[in-house]
Amino acid sequence: MARSRRSVDWGFPRWRGYEAGREAQNVRLCDRVGCDEPGDCPAPKSPNSPERWYFCQPHAAEYNRGWDYFAGLSEEEKAARAAREQRDNAGYRESAHYGWAGSGDGTRSGDELRALEVLELDPDADFAAIKKAWRLLAKRVHPDVKPGDAEAAQEFHRLQLAYDVLKAAEDRRQWQPDAPR
Repeated sequence: MARSRRSVDWGFPRWRGYEAGREAQNVRLCDRVGCDEPGDCPAPKSPNSPERWYFCQPHAAEYNRGWDYFAGLSEEEKAARAAREQRDNAGYRESAHYGWAGSGDGTRSGDELRALEVLELDPDADFAAIKKAWRLLAKRVHPDVKPGDAEAAQEFHRLQLAYDVLKAAEDRRQWQPDAPR
């Protein structure tokens, strides 16, 4: 009769012993002489070279402080490298839409932040401050106060659009109880 290969722990890993799968991990040390920290930050040994040093974070910062990434390149090569790096790193620029790279705490969209700039407010202003600023600015350029003034009418229109964007966002937050405020 053949023996079954089923383990006795019925597939629950926490029932196994702690010694299973606990091999030593290889850790590369910092290439700076005398440093015993893990070297997890690669840095080029020379311009345009694939060889790398591996430093800890403080030594990598020290090494990169005076580094010129465009040393020895012509103007065309510099422009091509800069364009290639911008193209390859476009995802980081795109992440600004989600509030990771912009001002504020990430709870406001880019449209809301632009509307707050129109109303001359900080990114963390609450809706009461928004309403107060909108009323104050709108009173100055309202078409009833300045009849026939095209610039004032256009400015009032900008203020009204900014307020509408922020009002709609506030209404969305009111209807989503778990949304950050």
